[in-house]
Amino acid sequence: MLTNIVVSVVRTCTRFALPVVIISVLLSIGAGFYTARNFSINTDINKLISPDLDWRKRDNQFEEAFDRERLILAVVEGATPELTSSAAKALTAKLQADKKNFEAITALGSGEFFERNGLLFLPTEEVGKVTGQLESAAPLIEIMAGDPSIRGLTGALETGLAGVKRGQVKLDNAAPPFNLISETVETILAKGSATFSWRELTSDKPLTDSDKRAFIEIKPIIDYSALEPGKAATDAIRQAAADLKFATEYHARVRLTGPVPIANEEYATVQDGAITNGIGTVVIVLIILWLALHSGKIIFAVFVNLFIGLALTTAVGLMMVGSLNLLSIAFAVLFVGLGVDFGIQFSVRYRSERFKNDNLTLALENAARRSAVPLSLAAMATAAGFLCFLPTDYKGISELGKIAGAGMLVAFITSITVLPALLDLLNPPGEREPVGYAFLAPLDHFLEKHRVPIIVGTLLVTVAGLPLLHYMKFDFNPINLRNKQAESIATFLDLRKDPNTGANAINVMTHSEADAKKIEAKLEKLPEVSRVMSLDSFVPEDQPAKLKLIAQAAKTLGPALNPDSVDPAPSDQENVESLKSSVDSLRKTAGDGKGPGAVAARRLADALQKLADSNQTTRDKAQDVFVAPMKIVFDQLRNTLQAQTVTLQNLPPELVESWKTKDGLMRVEVEPKGDPNDNDNLRRFADAVLAAEPTAIGGPVSILKSGDVIVNAFIHAGILALVTISLLLWLTLRRVVDVLMTLVPLLVAGIVTLEICVLIGLPLNFANIVALPLLLGVGVAFKIYYVTAWRQGRTNLLQSSLTRAIFFSALTTATAFGSLWLSSHPGTASMGKLLALSLVTTLAAVLLFQPALMGKPRETLKDEDIANDVT
Repeated sequence: MLTNIVVSVVRTCTRFALPVVIISVLLSIGAGFYTARNFSINTDINKLISPDLDWRKRDNQFEEAFDRERLILAVVEGATPELTSSAAKALTAKLQADKKNFEAITALGSGEFFERNGLLFLPTEEVGKVTGQLESAAPLIEIMAGDPSIRGLTGALETGLAGVKRGQVKLDNAAPPFNLISETVETILAKGSATFSWRELTSDKPLTDSDKRAFIEIKPIIDYSALEPGKAATDAIRQAAADLKFATEYHARVRLTGPVPIANEEYATVQDGAITNGIGTVVIVLIILWLALHSGKIIFAVFVNLFIGLALTTAVGLMMVGSLNLLSIAFAVLFVGLGVDFGIQFSVRYRSERFKNDNLTLALENAARRSAVPLSLAAMATAAGFLCFLPTDYKGISELGKIAGAGMLVAFITSITVLPALLDLLNPPGEREPVGYAFLAPLDHFLEKHRVPIIVGTLLVTVAGLPLLHYMKFDFNPINLRNKQAESIATFLDLRKDPNTGANAINVMTHSEADAKKIEAKLEKLPEVSRVMSLDSFVPEDQPAKLKLIAQAAKTLGPALNPDSVDPAPSDQENVESLKSSVDSLRKTAGDGKGPGAVAARRLADALQKLADSNQTTRDKAQDVFVAPMKIVFDQLRNTLQAQTVTLQNLPPELVESWKTKDGLMRVEVEPKGDPNDNDNLRRFADAVLAAEPTAIGGPVSILKSGDVIVNAFIHAGILALVTISLLLWLTLRRVVDVLMTLVPLLVAGIVTLEICVLIGLPLNFANIVALPLLLGVGVAFKIYYVTAWRQGRTNLLQSSLTRAIFFSALTTATAFGSLWLSSHPGTASMGKLLALSLVTTLAAVLLFQPALMGKPRETLKDEDIANDVT
């Protein structure tokens, strides 16, 4: 009945070939217009998992409450902390004025609140140490604040040298600051420019990258109709930095990370090289089709049929899912790989029939009759394999299964309607020679003669490799699927090294302040946890003692920082004289000493002497290099000395909103201890936090849960697909042995693929795991062709036109996968790599293992039929 239906459809479509082609072309054009108007890609990996899971509901609740996904994090990095602070303030002010692109701008860890109360967040002992040092430096500060010039700076230097002479300060202790000043002056003399940090000068520890980094949290206005919704905002930030002359004025740069820039660059990375790879793929596929079909008209028919099917599938897919995701977009590759397979199978069978009988209509009908069952069964089995992923919670692969399943049905329908109609209209010339591979006769005989050793050997090797599957890894970290060269990802990876940034933080939500404190206390005890924070963390402890120390320092430093009058700016000659005076004082203080302090003093004397001997432009530049950051530090000191008692009630509103919602929902943030780049370390951290607080969400918890969902999805869908395909095969073939003939090579190919993955160190991940359903689809299709031919009594299958069709179909599929492998997007490239590997094992199983497994058919064709079949 199935054969009669397919033959009738082909006969009808060839009889009305022109209307069929016109209607199909019009449908594809309409589908193209629909796709152009509705095409969109959601690049958010977080959207690949079903929102109906409990932990996903908590994730979504967290995002709705605290709005952490619609963010841009601008990371300002300057040559010094002072320059970074100035650059960040300037950029914040400029962005706040842009109401077109930004909804809210917040400086994180800086601004008036933190500048005024920063000392309160240090331990009391540390506050005492800092305020004591500031009080000791009051005389020097007073000199520089009253005379912010080279003259004032050298005056402070000489005051310090006087302290060395009196024995109040050891000269060796001055070596580090002397060397830092010398290095700066030497750089100015050599290059005409330099940077200087007073914070570095007064610090007893080297400054870290985090000391020279500032953060601005930005909520952009998103254009969801654009393929890169946040691009206008990110472009505006970069333009603002350029307008402020970040590089020249502040010796700074701004890097963007966060959900919005990552999504933008994710799409850009996927898009990068796509056109070139696409053109290359089309050219190679055309070459392969020529080798397979040897007819420009047949190739044209197959290609037109392929693109009609692809246009229809794309439109149908968008109708079903709304927007594509980073996995479902792979349907195009799957359609090309499997859709062209149907076209090649029908066309090669047509060529074979045309060689037997040079009658176009009869050849098309006979091709339909011979390919009806295998082609229909392959399409149904492949579609069923993909559709079995629909019930899974892995939305990314579920949507891919939905589109690819529909695509297989579209490809089958066009292959028995549009393709025969096109061949009828084009009327390719008859075949002059057989289509099969007669030169493979020795291999056919070898497989038949040694079938038992081949079967046993293959199964033994496969079973022997099963222990390798114990070491099969699933890389659950989605950051490894991103392009690490992209600015947003490179910035995130840099920030992740600093535990204070909270890049790998887990959150726990509660509506009770008392519960929040209990959660915080419980999590702080975990050895896997480095820090726990909540809104209460912004209310410093022991404030009365700290405020007393700050008030005491303010009495001494206040007059020094705020002199009654500031000296008039000195002339250049006065600056030269002050420099020379300091040179003499340095040389006298150093004398002939050999210690580090004396050596550093002489080096500084030499540098200042050269500065005095240079021109006024160089001295003015040197003055600005030292005085500009000094003024910034003095402003910060003035703010610091105005610290006031901090309570939950007087915290900045924007700070409170990031930790507590208006309806009272609060979050407690937990950060990991150990290597943040170690997946095993993050797994231990997530497991420990979940054991203590089962409702924890975000960060490593969400990633781990996602991994579990994906693995379970493929296990369940794989089992369901095997059962469904087995049932479909049994209903069609009616023999359990024949069903096993189809499935056993498929299972062997799948197991060997995973074993090779372990051997070459290729882990499964969120993206490349899509190769497994494809392995099922391609594998079932190829194996069904052989089993149905074998059941019809055909022998010498490797020499037949069927092998030619399978071989070239595999080549076109491999070309499509190869284009993915060449992608600059790591996730897409890993998908292509595993797809190519699975294709190789599948092809080996169908060409080398399956003929040996099947052996001789139960009923053989007559000699003349066998001869015809080899063609």
